Amino acid sequence: MSDIAVGIYGIIVLLALFLTGLEMAYCMILVGFVGFTFLMSFSAASNLVVKDFFDTFTTYSYTVIPLFIMMGELAQNSNIAKRLYVGAHKWFGHIPGGLAMTTVMGATAFKAMCGSTLATVGTFSGLAIPEMDRYGYKKELSAGTVASVSTIGMILPPSTVLIIYGLQVEQSIGRLFLAGILPALMISFFFMVVIAGWVTLQPAVAPRAEKATWRERIAAIPDALIILVIFGIVIGGMITGFFSPTEAGTIGTVAVFLLALVRKEINAKMLVASFRGSLRTSIMTLMLIAGSSIFGHFLAITEIPMIAANWTAALPIPKFLIIVVIIAVYLVGGSIMDDLAFMVLATPIFFPTVVTLGYDPIWFGILICMTLMIGGIIPPVAIYVFILGNITGLPFKTIYKGVVPFLSALVVALAIMFIFPDFAIWLPNQLMGK
Repeated sequence: MSDIAVGIYGIIVLLALFLTGLEMAYCMILVGFVGFTFLMSFSAASNLVVKDFFDTFTTYSYTVIPLFIMMGELAQNSNIAKRLYVGAHKWFGHIPGGLAMTTVMGATAFKAMCGSTLATVGTFSGLAIPEMDRYGYKKELSAGTVASVSTIGMILPPSTVLIIYGLQVEQSIGRLFLAGILPALMISFFFMVVIAGWVTLQPAVAPRAEKATWRERIAAIPDALIILVIFGIVIGGMITGFFSPTEAGTIGTVAVFLLALVRKEINAKMLVASFRGSLRTSIMTLMLIAGSSIFGHFLAITEIPMIAANWTAALPIPKFLIIVVIIAVYLVGGSIMDDLAFMVLATPIFFPTVVTLGYDPIWFGILICMTLMIGGIIPPVAIYVFILGNITGLPFKTIYKGVVPFLSALVVALAIMFIFPDFAIWLPNQLMGK
């Protein structure tokens, strides 16, 4: 049996194991180990597993992952998100659909200081939906808003997904963070356009809230300014090279901790919950990276990635159609398994093709993250829909119905990013050079 055939069978077995319910990290470790043993030897495969695990859990650059996750856990378990939401509500709650728009703005601002997309959906499920219920919003609108806006965490820094992508393909995390800012803001704007259109067509879905006084509005400004300062320090320090991504994660985590401490929102229960949540998510993420490394080394000796890259580059079709096919694969993969797990699995396979075709790696990272955003809210897995449903008890049918209008905004945003790649790379090129 040829090495290529072994690699193809390995991929098939990997997907079959995942469908049994086994975590993707363990699937990749198992298939990578067995495949490497078959092609090389048991001793070589054993050494490979030990080395890849050791490298993953001791590499300095990977420490950025638990730091940003911890930053997000502290923000989630304190009242930072609640303050943001209340402040935005005072400014825009009286506008038709204002509470839903407030949720978009509040979740976007919260994500700007939180490294976890799941923390965003978890936080705003319990924060925004009860508030919209109180003012008579239809469940479809409130649930669809929260599920959809939570996906913005894929590309808005500090994004754990962009960090892992950058480490996988050896690209600047600072450039990736900058590249995600404009697309994330564009998507937030599109979401608010969807809400405005929905409310215009069906005014009954979103009754207006009472109008806050100017004194109440002005009093809410400091909370937003603090978030902007923390975000500016973390991102600005990486852009200027004043500190590394790991140092940025440390500074951001300490800043959020001090903010919660000053506001007397720190207690033993909150700290234990934050440490437990960050430890669980960090270990899960690092296990995925270790599994991807083991499986990637197995694929490397089969030469499947390079053969696929050379084959696709030589196809007698336009280059953009190849990228369309890759996007379709990510879309399907992101809808049948966890988005992060599929990205870790698929990127080593497709990235050589993208580079061979001459596309910008930073643009491609943003493109696949936006694709996975769509995959995260469409069946059958739709992780954000499931989390929202489990927290709120809402029927999945109701949430899916509310998500559909926002999917159109994501598709339009993805098309814009595909047609105009400079939209992603303009900001990093301006601030960090080409």
